[in-house]
Amino acid sequence: MEGISTARRDYVPHDVKPIKLRPPDQYVRNNENMDTLSTYKQDYNAYPISRVPPCLPKEQNYSSDEKMNTIPTYKGDYVAWNQPKRDMIKPNAAYHPPDEKFEHRTTVQDAYPYKGPVVTKSCKPFQAPHISKIPLEDMTNYKLNYVPHPLAKRYVHEPVPFKPSDVPFDGLTTHNLSYKGLAGQPAKSFKPPYKLPDQDNPFVGTTEFREKFQTWPAPPFFTRKREVYTPPKIKMDLKTSAQIHYGNPHGRPATSCKPLARVQQNADPFDHRSTMRDDYQPWQYTKPNAIFPKSTITLPVEPMDTLTTFQTHYVPHPLSVTKSFRPRVPGPKPHVPFAEETTYATSYTPKKPIMCPAAFKEPPGYVFDKVDKGGHRRFRPASVAKS
Repeated sequence: MEGISTARRDYVPHDVKPIKLRPPDQYVRNNENMDTLSTYKQDYNAYPISRVPPCLPKEQNYSSDEKMNTIPTYKGDYVAWNQPKRDMIKPNAAYHPPDEKFEHRTTVQDAYPYKGPVVTKSCKPFQAPHISKIPLEDMTNYKLNYVPHPLAKRYVHEPVPFKPSDVPFDGLTTHNLSYKGLAGQPAKSFKPPYKLPDQDNPFVGTTEFREKFQTWPAPPFFTRKREVYTPPKIKMDLKTSAQIHYGNPHGRPATSCKPLARVQQNADPFDHRSTMRDDYQPWQYTKPNAIFPKSTITLPVEPMDTLTTFQTHYVPHPLSVTKSFRPRVPGPKPHVPFAEETTYATSYTPKKPIMCPAAFKEPPGYVFDKVDKGGHRRFRPASVAKS
């Protein structure tokens, strides 16, 4: 292979020239004065001002002597069924405290009562303290080889008193000393000169709102005298539109009063062509063939045998039968009953159980002697005389 990519082989370098920049236009100062008029002042046209009448509706009072029926339609038409209440499936597992008084005793306290202290005999051999008459040698290598050295006097630092400088502070920093700036003309300001207002004319605080929207002379608040109420002679019809037009359906579904939708039928055929389809027709385009590099490897004409090295060189050998040296399993033994005698049954000698004297409050064969410092009761055999 050449080792060259498609882009490097097909790419042709072009002559690239630098971009010419257009010089900026020179600023020309305008000497005319600014009119300071806004679009609102030029295009706004004032309209004649007139007072807007109030839009409040007329007051209407409705009164009647009859009592209003406050039963709604739902409560009148839908009556609850008289069905018995179902029993609960949940078992009544409420907690009932016992009536007996709690003794606060545990099972261990009931089953294992206190039987007094237990006197145990120590079988540990007595070890007499080893007392030596040779005095202890307290001389060590540190005491023999240590040489005391005299300590030097400790250095005490004396602070130097502050002395103010006699040279006056000029207030210049490194920046001010090193950077003096570039030599050149100072920058000119294009800000228009400020004109002081005339001191003789007072400040006119009139605005567009103050000039065109003046306060109206408000008349005094009108209070209407309350008229004496005279009840009407004709009885008031307290039926609503729902009570008049609503009929009891008796469980039947309500019919819809919605008008049917009108479907506009058009006999003209559907124009499925759009501006996009008419103006933009598909191009006659064929997909280019892929560019493959020429291969330098020459493939053999004969087909591959697909045989591995193991398949070509493997030679099968007959299986060799190995001799087993495992001992043979003996045949079934004759039916002989199992000997029930064991070493424990032949050599066991039953002995009389001896009860521990610590289980008794007053052990038999022992006499109370004293109470030691730990609060334990000491007993001695009855045959031993008291010392």
